[in-house]
Amino acid sequence: MRRPTLFLTVGLPSTGKTTAARRIEVEQQALRLTKDEWVKALYGDENPPSAQDVIEGRLVEIGLRALELGIDVVLDYGLWSRDERSALRQAAADRGARVELHYFELGPAEQRRRLDRRQAEAPHTTWPMSDEELAAWAARFEIPTSGELDGSEPVDDPPAGFATWDEWRADRWPSSVSRPV
Repeated sequence: MRRPTLFLTVGLPSTGKTTAARRIEVEQQALRLTKDEWVKALYGDENPPSAQDVIEGRLVEIGLRALELGIDVVLDYGLWSRDERSALRQAAADRGARVELHYFELGPAEQRRRLDRRQAEAPHTTWPMSDEELAAWAARFEIPTSGELDGSEPVDDPPAGFATWDEWRADRWPSSVSRPV
């Protein structure tokens, strides 16, 4: 029996993740789950931080269910931390699925050029991003190791305070937006 594949697109904004995800979707007949499309559909020009993690978590759950059903899945959002990637690698393995990480990187000048072009040509697909934001995000981004990329590196243990990656996933990607008291 063929094992389904979880394709993870990893990179900062405008590095080519969605373009690649669309290609993988067609070539592999995979379910593509692109966070920005969901945020845009639900919030329009707003990009509320409180919704980001919940939408990502909902997409993760949909993707994991699809893997259980034998369907290939492309998760199309940055996955900037090794912990995020480790949690998803473990979740896929727990479901008997393979994982392919696709890492995209660009120099800051090319990234800015692409962002400006996308903002000018398709503003309905993105939000404005300042150079300061891009620099701050790049500083937080954890570049995948070669072992992560080729699958030869075992999945790390969950961070301190979490017995399993499932626990960590539930904390990282909450099931609902917190309501102010």
